Amino acid sequence: MQFRNLPSVDSVLANQDVAAAAQSFDREWVVDLVREALESAREQIRQGGDSPNAGDVAGSVCQMIDDTMRAEPRHVINATGVVIHTNLGRAPLSRAAIEASNQAAQGYSNLELDLSTGRRGSRQAQVQSLLRQITGAEAALAVNNNASAMLLGLSALASGKEVVVSRSEAVEIGGGFRVPDVLRQSGATLVDIGTTNRTYVRDYDDAVTENTAAFLKVHASNFRVEGFTASVATADLVEVGAKRGIPVLHDVGSGSLMLTEKYGMAHEPTPQESIKDGAGLVFFSGDKLLGGPQAGIVVGKKDLVDVLARHPLARAVRIDKLSLASLTATLVHYLRGEAEKEIPVWRMISTPEVALKKRAKSWQKGLECPSSVEQSRSAVGGGSLPGETLPTWVLSLDCQALGPEEVMRRLRGSNTPVIARIEEDRVLLDPRTVLPEEDGPLLDALRAAVAD
Repeated sequence: MQFRNLPSVDSVLANQDVAAAAQSFDREWVVDLVREALESAREQIRQGGDSPNAGDVAGSVCQMIDDTMRAEPRHVINATGVVIHTNLGRAPLSRAAIEASNQAAQGYSNLELDLSTGRRGSRQAQVQSLLRQITGAEAALAVNNNASAMLLGLSALASGKEVVVSRSEAVEIGGGFRVPDVLRQSGATLVDIGTTNRTYVRDYDDAVTENTAAFLKVHASNFRVEGFTASVATADLVEVGAKRGIPVLHDVGSGSLMLTEKYGMAHEPTPQESIKDGAGLVFFSGDKLLGGPQAGIVVGKKDLVDVLARHPLARAVRIDKLSLASLTATLVHYLRGEAEKEIPVWRMISTPEVALKKRAKSWQKGLECPSSVEQSRSAVGGGSLPGETLPTWVLSLDCQALGPEEVMRRLRGSNTPVIARIEEDRVLLDPRTVLPEEDGPLLDALRAAVAD
C-alpha cells in the first residue's frame, strides 16, 4: 500500500486554492475537510487505487467546499410528466404565493398583531376564514404537515382511548408513515375491524365500547383495492357515529378542492364533500392537489377544532409565517375562481393535448439530434389518484450514441438541472410539468447534454 506517499495536512493547506479558502472560511473547518479528504484517499488506496498527490487532495477539498456552499434545495426543471413529484418538492407555488412568502420574509410582518386594534392577534385568523368559506366547515386550523394534523387530532381527542379503523385503511402512505404508528404515538389504541377487502357498517357499530373516542377513516390515496370489495361511505359512518356519540375523523390525503373527474380522471374525495357528509374533522395536505406549500389542514366542527387548537402539541406543529403566507395566497385563488389559471398544479393538469404537442415540437426544432414527438402519459403523482394518467405529448431523444443514462446524467449536471425519464432506451421530456419560463434553460441543457 502507498500510504507513505500521501501528502500531509500542511502540504494540502499550502495549496493556493485551499489556502485562500482557509482565509475566506473558518480555518478549522477547512482543516477538517482536508483530513476528511485524506481519509477518503486512504480508503481509495485500501481498495487498490493509486495514491493521490497534494493537488488531487486539494481539488477534492475545494469541491467539498463548493458543494457545501451551494444553496440547497436547488431549482430544477421537472420534465418527468409527474405533476406532484415528491422527490422534486411536490407542488410548485403560484406567483402570488411566492410573492406573499417573499413579503412575509422581508423584515417584520403582522404575523400575530391585529393592525386595527394594535393588540395581539392570531396567525390563523385569515387562513381559517378562507378555509371555512371554501370547505363549508365551522372551523379550521393549519399546521406544518398532514401527518402532524392527524397526530394532533388523535392526541387531542383520543389519547388513552380507542379509535376504530378499517383494516383496509390502516395503511402506510410513504416514507414509513403508517397509520397504526401514528395512533400508537398519539396514545390511542387501534381497534382493527373488517378485512383487507371488505368492511361494513355493522363492523364499526359492533366495535364500539365505552372507551371508543373516534372512528378514523383514511382515504387510500396511493393505491387501489379492486374486485371483491366493500367499504363504508363517510355519510353512513357519520350516521352510526351520531347514534353512538362518536365523531368521524377523515384523512382525505391530497386535499383536492377541485373535481378531478372534470379533467378525465377518477373522482378524488374533497374536503367539501366530507364536511357536507358530517365528518367531525377532516385532515388534508397543502402541497399536493391543493397546490400550495407544505402544510397540514384541519377543518370540521368548531368544538373539536377548538380542542386541537388548545392542545400543547398544536404549538409544536404550528405553521410558520412563510408557509402561512403562501397558503393564504393559494386559497385566495380558489375563492376567486382562478385556481385552474393561477395554480401551477391545476394549470398543468388542465393543459390540452394540442398545446403540449405544439410545445414539444418547438423544443424539437431547437435541437440538432435524432428525436421525435410522441404520444405518452403524464401522472398526477404525490400519492394522489393511483393509476390515473393524463394523455400527453413528449419529446423523445434517440440516445444510441451516448446512451440514455449518460444523457440523463448530463441533464442533471446542467446549470439548471433537468430531470427527465427513460422509456425503452429513449429519454423522454414531458412539457406538461415544465413551466413556460423554463423553456430557455431546458433547451440550453438539452443542447449541451446531446453534444458529442
